[in-house]
Amino acid sequence: MDFDVVKYSTDAIDWFIAFMPGALMALATVIIGFWIANKVDDLVEAALKRSSLSPELTSFFGSMSTVVVKGVALMVAAGFIGFDTAGIIGILAAGAFAIGFALQGSLSNFAAGILILTFKPFRVGDYISASDVFGKVEEIQILSTIVVSPGMKTIIIPNADIIGGVVTNFTTKGIIRLELDIPMAYESSFPQVKEVILEVVNNSPYVLKTPAAEVGIGNYDSHNIILSVRPYVEPDNYWEATYEINRLIKNALHKANIPMAYSEGVELGKIGA
Repeated sequence: MDFDVVKYSTDAIDWFIAFMPGALMALATVIIGFWIANKVDDLVEAALKRSSLSPELTSFFGSMSTVVVKGVALMVAAGFIGFDTAGIIGILAAGAFAIGFALQGSLSNFAAGILILTFKPFRVGDYISASDVFGKVEEIQILSTIVVSPGMKTIIIPNADIIGGVVTNFTTKGIIRLELDIPMAYESSFPQVKEVILEVVNNSPYVLKTPAAEVGIGNYDSHNIILSVRPYVEPDNYWEATYEINRLIKNALHKANIPMAYSEGVELGKIGA
């Protein structure tokens, strides 16, 4: 069969003439759409920065708006060059459903991360207790929160676990109360022990003058009395103050000849004033 150059050339020209307007429209749509996407990103981020949203959320929503606008531009461009956009949308919807079903846990963490970054129950640098973890918040991500424990361990907590449980923020008020328990022998004098403890606690450079430190009887144990020592310190001094005040109390009780009570030391004895 002879190759008909004229026929094929004519067909190619006809196809090119028929295809070119759609291709040019598609190209123009992509260029304009991407330009609009960048402008929308700038506008969204500028608007969100004036609100109380965190920088993480501002960047995230700005990026999401860019992706949405670019996706719409690409879909419109695909329609101009003859693609079945309805079929593409159906495939994308089915894929999104399958991915969403497979990532249920991640989606719940994602939603929880949005809530944390929006309502800010805690911020980076705060000391919190959540999901049986205590530490300083190092980073708040979309899916998880990174906490550094007093032992310098990096702990990653899923955001859904934080939102679904009780969160204690030790930093919100700007001060934190130490909860120290000191055993006292039943035969010791509580007023004397209280005076000794308060003197060293109030002289510690870590302890705040206001609110005032408190010392009281917290519990009656089988072998001793448990004293509750409650001084207030700045959150960043939590552990340094804990170790220092425990050391000072032990040293002060030793100097005052007041014995530290422990299970083997006191069985039955006299009860002091």
